[in-house]
Amino acid sequence: MTAPATILRNAPDNAIVWAEIPVRDLDAACAFYGAALSCDLSQQQMGPNMAAVFPASETGVSGHLYEGKPAGDGSGPTVSLCVPDTLEATMDRVRAAGGKVVSPAIQIPAGRFFYATDPDGNSLSFFQN
Repeated sequence: MTAPATILRNAPDNAIVWAEIPVRDLDAACAFYGAALSCDLSQQQMGPNMAAVFPASETGVSGHLYEGKPAGDGSGPTVSLCVPDTLEATMDRVRAAGGKVVSPAIQIPAGRFFYATDPDGNSLSFFQN
C-alpha cells in the first residue's frame, strides 16, 4: 500500500492547468472535436501559434488543439502542470530529476510556461501564472 500524497501548502486549485492536443489540420480537428463534443471551439492566437480552445466554465480547466508536434521527441497530448514557484526554479528541478527542458519560457496572456519531457519522453509543460 502506498502512502497518501502530501498536501502542499499554498497548493493550486488545479494541479493540471490545461492539456494540448497536437493535430495536422486545425480546421479539420475543430470540426471533429466540435461534432464529437457538440460544442464550438474558438480559435485564437496563443503565444506564437493559433490554437482552438475547448469551452469550459470560467473556473474550469480546459485544453486546446494546435497544429504541430509536441515539444521534444514526444508524441500525443501535452499535460500542463502548475508550478509552485518560478519557472526558472522548476527548470532546474526538471533537469536535476532526469527530465529535459526543451523550450525557453514562453509568455502568453495568462502567464508563462515552458515545455519539457519527463525521463520517459512524455511531453509536458510547466505553467506559472
